[in-house]
Amino acid sequence: MERLRQRADFLAAATGVKAPAAGFVLQARERADGGPARVGFTVSKKVGNAVERNRVRRRLREIVRLAHLPLRLGHDYVLVGRRAALNLPFARIAQDYEGALQRVHKRRATA
Repeated sequence: MERLRQRADFLAAATGVKAPAAGFVLQARERADGGPARVGFTVSKKVGNAVERNRVRRRLREIVRLAHLPLRLGHDYVLVGRRAALNLPFARIAQDYEGALQRVHKRRATA
């Protein structure tokens, strides 16, 4: 899994398919190349102070790392953290992530 780092990549992913969940919003976009999947994480200042934002970001990174469903080649994914991710049980966020990933790819196949 590679990381998204440039703002242009985050903005491009925002134009793709979105799957909201309680603790985050998953945005996905298919790239033209067939390169490895890339994942980006963002948490706005509305979520809280730096400590809270970093905690949300760390939880989301770990969920992606431990996920059972593989990320597809040639796709960019962005997880936008929400304040609810601070208080939700880790297992619930992981379950929501897998459901959101399935919804994103299901919509992608029908579109």
